Formats: sequence, structure tokens, C-alpha cells
Amino acid sequence: MNDRIRVPEVRLVGPNGEQVGIVPVGDALRLAQEADLDLVEVAPTAKPPVCKLMDYGKYKYESAVKARESRKNQANTIIKEIKLRPKIDPHDYSTKKGHVERFLKAGDKVKVTIMFRGREQSRPELGFRLLRQLAEDVQELGQVESQAKQDGRNMVMVLGPHKRRSDHKAEAKAGKGH
Repeated sequence: MNDRIRVPEVRLVGPNGEQVGIVPVGDALRLAQEADLDLVEVAPTAKPPVCKLMDYGKYKYESAVKARESRKNQANTIIKEIKLRPKIDPHDYSTKKGHVERFLKAGDKVKVTIMFRGREQSRPELGFRLLRQLAEDVQELGQVESQAKQDGRNMVMVLGPHKRRSDHKAEAKAGKGH
């Protein structure tokens, strides 16, 4: 920008986006100073390079605000984890299932891990059966995103909500208004 531009002539664009034409850099700098603006190179690879008259500080501020807004609206996915054992008591299972339902309603993904110990490792079908049962029990809230697979002593399955996280937030706000 300004004095750092090291080419003999540039294609100049005015402060309102109007084409001024190809002018020497000295004239472009003089026009920028008269208008109390900066001469900013917007397309350095063009022949000749394209420069625009603008308030560079204001431009940087506005682009930072836009970047902040886009980050704010970005949906960040959170993965919650529930750990089970193959020989789980029915009451404990229903408690864990309630946690999974709560996480899915909040719009979070759930990683369900079944931990095998000792001889339980020789019976992986118990883990598959338990994960399939859990997936069926919560199918109205979410679907299986990655099927159950054995990973050493553990078996892992990921469940994801049907709705996106932003939909859940909007729904929660609407519920508070009533």
C-alpha cells in the first residue's frame, strides 16, 4: 500500500468502485493524499497491478468484524462419550440411554464405547448386540454415523443427531419464549 508499491503504473479504481484507468504511481499516490485515503494494491498479479483508493484502517476493521461474525455462526460439533460394559444391568443401561438421549437432544454427537475385560474379549457379539439395541432405542433422536467396530479392548460406535446443532439452539430459544 501507498509508498510500498514499486511498479511504474497501475490500474486505478476510485473509492466508490469507479474505474479511473491506467495512471502512473505518483499520480495515484497524489490522488490518494488529496482524498485523504490510502492507495492499496488489490490485484498485484494483474498487468498492470490493480490499486484502489480506500481507507485501509476502516477496511481492516470491517474485515476483522466479518471474520468474527463468521466464526460466531460456525457450528462446532461436540462429541460426548458414554462408556458401557457388556454385562450391564438393565437399570444402569436405561440411565446411560437417558444420557445418550439428552446429548442427542442437545445436538451433540455421542461416542458409545464398550469396554471388554478378560474373557469378555472372546465374546464381541455381546457388545455388538448392546450397541445395536442402544441404536434402536434412540433412533427417533439420532442415527448411527459410524458402525460398531472393535478397537483392541474396546468397541466404538458414533451416534449423531438428526437435526443440526443450530436447529436445536433455535428450538430451545423458542421454548423459552412461551
